[in-house]
Amino acid sequence: MRSLRDLGIGLAAIRSVVDRERTVAETATQWADALDAQIRTLQLQRAVLRSVAARGSAAEELPHMTELARLSAQERRRIITDLVEDALDGVHAPAYRSGLLAATPDLPDDPTPEQIGAWIELAALVRDPALRAALRRLAEYSARTAPAAGEGSGLEETDPAAVRVTDTAGQEQAALRVAELMRVRGEEAVAAGIAPDSPAAEPTLAELIAAWLPTQTGTPDPPAEDGPAARARLLEQLECAAEPAVERYWQLLCTVTGRPAPPRWDLAGTWTAAALRAHPRPSALDRSAFDATDPDRVLYAYEQVTRDVLALVAAVRPEDLALPTPCAGWTVRQLLDHMVWENLMAASIAEDAPRTDHTADHLGADHLAAFADSVRAARAAFTGSGMLHRTYGPYEAPGAMIVQQVVVELLAHGWDLARATGAPTVLAPEAAEETLAAAHRIYGAAPRTAGSSFAPERSAPAGASAADRLAAFLGRDPA
Repeated sequence: MRSLRDLGIGLAAIRSVVDRERTVAETATQWADALDAQIRTLQLQRAVLRSVAARGSAAEELPHMTELARLSAQERRRIITDLVEDALDGVHAPAYRSGLLAATPDLPDDPTPEQIGAWIELAALVRDPALRAALRRLAEYSARTAPAAGEGSGLEETDPAAVRVTDTAGQEQAALRVAELMRVRGEEAVAAGIAPDSPAAEPTLAELIAAWLPTQTGTPDPPAEDGPAARARLLEQLECAAEPAVERYWQLLCTVTGRPAPPRWDLAGTWTAAALRAHPRPSALDRSAFDATDPDRVLYAYEQVTRDVLALVAAVRPEDLALPTPCAGWTVRQLLDHMVWENLMAASIAEDAPRTDHTADHLGADHLAAFADSVRAARAAFTGSGMLHRTYGPYEAPGAMIVQQVVVELLAHGWDLARATGAPTVLAPEAAEETLAAAHRIYGAAPRTAGSSFAPERSAPAGASAADRLAAFLGRDPA
């Protein structure tokens, strides 16, 4: 009986074996089951403690975290059920509802600290009115656009591009393929430096619309071809699906259950939606925008423009950073940050590693150093990578044209900076005329819609400099 004692079995249980009240097998099973329960408890305690350490949780948070971690699977499901029933109350969207209810936050017996942390965050998120409102908006959209033959597949809960499909397996797979195509093409466009309102965005949109149209079969009044109605509907779907709270909800659920998280779609979705706003109707791509880009002249123009803009940046005082500018309501600081980003983004494209930190602070505490460093990095990338002689993206946009777009941006924003600080607007006279001509070639066919980067063209006064005329062409008032 010493062996039973060494295994941790209690004296009373050993006595029952000795007295032949229980067999060794029965006793071993009973104690193994008890150990399983104890191990699960210890594993849960360990995961909670690791999560507390990783999150830096305060002492007052510990009781709530422990309570949430100890909830049973049924209690966790009840939290989700209550969320769905409250958010979707009165909305007839059965497939959407069932898709939400089917995704339950089942923690494994041995959760990781990340899973415990995700569950604790998820439990807090479900109490957020913003999440409930977002889920309701998606449910109302699902109900409003439900196919005549039945409800949607529920794919819209996990993939923003699969917002509206019918209930057949084939169309579900088609919607998933379209979603992946949109993600890939959008990211390729960003990587290639294709502005969503540039003429070069049109072929990508045409391809996406052609792939998306079949997924609309069976929906009310489905669009038959690429046109304003089709583009408006796809834009509505993307805007409806752009719910950060819902995206976070699904990311946390995947972490809790150990399932792979859905691919991030925000970068491609933002680009595609912006392109649809800028191009509300199809148009043919004029490849002449890709021509007449002499790499040597483009590099020369970049050097001349950045020379004069750098002088403007050097004259900016700390108190000037809060001044308004002519550009989209930006302050001088925001304008400078964007100009630094333009250089860094172009350099990253040249190095085949496009940046995605557009919303980060790229200026720091020293605006002059940040801009000067970004200029040096960009020029080194342009010349060291062969960018000026390469093509980028599925439509083979010349790298020289991408750099030329940066030159146009920097000259236009340099003009904004000069206006904001009261400096002369005669910038880079050696290169401004050809930069203006490049702007007409690249952006002449670009739409001046609500989704475009440029306001309607203005008139420049007689005798205006090339930089003034560029500003007028891009929608600024040079008067």
